[in-house]
Formats: sequence, structure tokens, C-alpha cells
Amino acid sequence: MHSSSPPPYRINIKRSRKLPEASGITSYLQSNDKISSLLPAIKRNASLQKECCAILPGIFDSCEVLQLADEQLSLATPNAALASKLKQQLPKLQSQLQLRGWQINAIRIKVQVRKTIEKPSPVKQLVLSDKAVEAFDMLGHTLEDNPQNAGLIAALGRLVQRHHHQD
Repeated sequence: MHSSSPPPYRINIKRSRKLPEASGITSYLQSNDKISSLLPAIKRNASLQKECCAILPGIFDSCEVLQLADEQLSLATPNAALASKLKQQLPKLQSQLQLRGWQINAIRIKVQVRKTIEKPSPVKQLVLSDKAVEAFDMLGHTLEDNPQNAGLIAALGRLVQRHHHQD
């Protein structure tokens, strides 16, 4: 018997607009006015980031180019200590960037502390009933004692021991 509705496990997804394929992403970005106006700035910042990393590799790994506007370069550092180290290297950075063709007359440093939220590691809270622990214990004692079962028997023994200590 045929019904007009799809089976309950089938999901029909309708897209309002077709998303670009990976090969056409550049043309999509260029065709989108809002994004295409940002592309030159993004490319310039990425290029500046590479240059700065090449000039100050040890220090600049954690730093980020924020923007270049009115011949002023703004950089971000994750903490004040790194900002202090970077500040000492600014004359070198500025002169090297100028030698490489960048029109930079000033460099500003902003400390931008990133909030890192650490996910707590999940605590296994498996609660087994006494009957389940007895069943695992019995299984561990009834398995044939051979090299093939040795790992399983040991694991069952540890499981039973752990659950006896929790009581």
C-alpha cells in the first residue's frame, strides 16, 4: 500500500538558495557586494600577518594584525607581557615592513585577552545495580581462562572491584 507521506525516518530538506560549490567559492565571494568589499582588507591583513611572522617569528606567533588604516598598523596581543616584548621590537618591525614596501608610520598594540573556556572533562558516573555487578563478576569467573579471554577477565575484575569500592 502506497501512502502519500514519506516514511517517518526520511527528512526532506528544502533550501531557499543554492550554496556555492567549493570550486566556485571565490566567484561567490566576489559576487557578494558586502563580502567583496572586505576581500582587499582581508588579503592585506593576511599578507601583513605573514610578513610580521617572518620578521618576528618568536614573538608574533601569538599576535594578530587587526588593521592598517591611515598608515597606522594595529596589532593585538593576548597579554601585557607579550605586548611589552613586542613593544621593544616595534622599531625593527616598522623598519623591516617599510623596507618590504609597506607604508607604516605608526604601530599600535592592543592587549586583547581571549576568554578561553575550558570544558570540564566528563566524569564517568556509571551506576550499576548490585545485580549487574554480580552478573559481571559471575561472567568473569565463568569465562574460560585462556590468553584470548585474559584481557576481558581482567577488565571485568577491575569493573567489579571499582563498583564494590563505591558502595
